[in-house]
Amino acid sequence: MEPGSDSDRTATLEAFADTIVPGVKRSPDDRAIAGVCDDPGAVEAGALELLNTPATGVTEGLPHLATALNTHARTYADREGVELDDDVPSFVALTYEHRAALVAELTAPGHPEKDGWVLLALFSNMAYDSAAHRNTAEALADGHPGLLAMGFAKPDADGLWRFPEYSYGEKLAKRHPRTTDSGSPE
Repeated sequence: MEPGSDSDRTATLEAFADTIVPGVKRSPDDRAIAGVCDDPGAVEAGALELLNTPATGVTEGLPHLATALNTHARTYADREGVELDDDVPSFVALTYEHRAALVAELTAPGHPEKDGWVLLALFSNMAYDSAAHRNTAEALADGHPGLLAMGFAKPDADGLWRFPEYSYGEKLAKRHPRTTDSGSPE
């Protein structure tokens, strides 16, 4: 089965994102998420929401990338002697280990399509690491898994971040005399 429908395309792209930042299955019959981790990963962090944000520049190419990923998965499976379940798209049918091996091939130096696969990997990481598609304060309030896992500090009650203790243990620079109260230059 290949991603002709939106749900098949979504499952394929979720499986890719889950390969980059693995997460826990949403349900026992979840095929897109391999479930190699006990914590939420890129999919729960909103990787598909970020990929479908026009500012990424990849949104229009997602159908093509999903189709290409499944074509590569079929080729990989044939080469490795892996039998695929026809009830799901080819990439989704691969085990996590095979997904990871295929993604390593696709993102390797010299692969002719490397740039597209690296972008998908980058945005999968960004969804988890920075919630780039969300307002940071709202993402934290909603329990964004990546920001919470990294211990991202919550803002003060007024919505601004202040760090009374410096991350390097010392102040790195003096405040510029023309800095406004909001932290912006005049």
